[in-house]
Amino acid sequence: MSDALNKSKNDLKKYEVFEGQGKAFIKSWTRGVPFEAKAKEQLSNITSLPFIHKWVAAMPDVHLGKGATIGSVVPTLGAVIPAAVGVDIGCGMMAVKTSLTANQLPDNLAGMRSAIEAAVPHGRSARARGSRDKGAWGSVPDDVAIAWKGLSDQFGVLSDKHAVLKNTNNVHHLGTLGTGNHFIEVCLDESNQVWIMLHSGSRGVGNRIGTHFIEKAKKDMERWHIQLPDKDLSYLPEGSENFNDYVEAVEWAQNFARVNREVMMQRAIQAVRSVMGIEFEAKVEAVNCHHNYISREHHFGKDVLVTRKGAVRARKGEMGIIPGSMGARSFIVRGLGNEDSFCSCSHGAGRVMSRTQAKREVSMEEHLEATQGVECRKDINVIDETPRAYKNIDDVMAAQSDLVEVVHTLKQVVCVKG
Repeated sequence: MSDALNKSKNDLKKYEVFEGQGKAFIKSWTRGVPFEAKAKEQLSNITSLPFIHKWVAAMPDVHLGKGATIGSVVPTLGAVIPAAVGVDIGCGMMAVKTSLTANQLPDNLAGMRSAIEAAVPHGRSARARGSRDKGAWGSVPDDVAIAWKGLSDQFGVLSDKHAVLKNTNNVHHLGTLGTGNHFIEVCLDESNQVWIMLHSGSRGVGNRIGTHFIEKAKKDMERWHIQLPDKDLSYLPEGSENFNDYVEAVEWAQNFARVNREVMMQRAIQAVRSVMGIEFEAKVEAVNCHHNYISREHHFGKDVLVTRKGAVRARKGEMGIIPGSMGARSFIVRGLGNEDSFCSCSHGAGRVMSRTQAKREVSMEEHLEATQGVECRKDINVIDETPRAYKNIDDVMAAQSDLVEVVHTLKQVVCVKG
């Protein structure tokens, strides 16, 4: 085949190929979107590990992360990297389409935002001795206690093995939102149908599980004198006690995250019903998908562990959610089953500014303009979540048109942030 024809065929591909430090390389879906040098370097470090299967995939929302790159898909044989999952284990999205339409919503949506905020603890407050964090339950409600029953037995097994988990916020964080980029939104789709969408994960207990095993992996590397380009790439070999314990704990945390979203969704639905004063269906279409997790899958002839950090599985026909930032559009998508990405897509827009940079560079006036028409927080403490802190979601979607197809386009009218 001629060089010209080879080049023509490669130009048709949506991804680009970069060499890494090891035998593995990087396939990135980043055409038309920012791809910072530090993120490339971080991905290159991952390719130096001897157990990477084929290549590492970078999604269009890729950006520098702690330990491992956000927007990365890492397939491994015989090992797992705890920091490549991160500490918000099982973080993900849930969306429900309702039977409500835009013309049924009240003109002023402030009451709806207040009702959702009252129904779901969110944010975090500094805790003085004996005081309660506003983002956690004081007295656990009955619905949360019932949901916890399905998680409590296995948590008892885990906390017996790992004493650091005993005093975590577990049941007191179930059905709570958290801070940062976590949110609950009321949205309208292209047909003016009302959706409720939310984003959260395994909260305090998942954070403790992630931190605990990242430290265990680092100690194992020191004990075995294994040199790494970044200590946060410390790994647990399959078959070791720590590997088995980690997989067990991660699976539990992923279940916690899924249940957490389900509890919050039911509470958000009830909050909207209380404001509307009418009954409506809220089971028309629902999606509940992780984007920080590990999964056993088969790719290119091998059974592998796939770690997605800031990426959603997008097997052929599989539904997923790709949210934009505050004020930007979000998308309900259907996977195209692209094996080059290990059947994955982005988990959102991806940051282009650190939180500190956004607070320094974005004015309150700009934030107000960018979130015009959305009932949401307009204060200085949410500037780090303003739209300009993120990549353009339309560019992100264009860069991965071979990974997913858009089923619904959503625009938020209410946004609750921690």
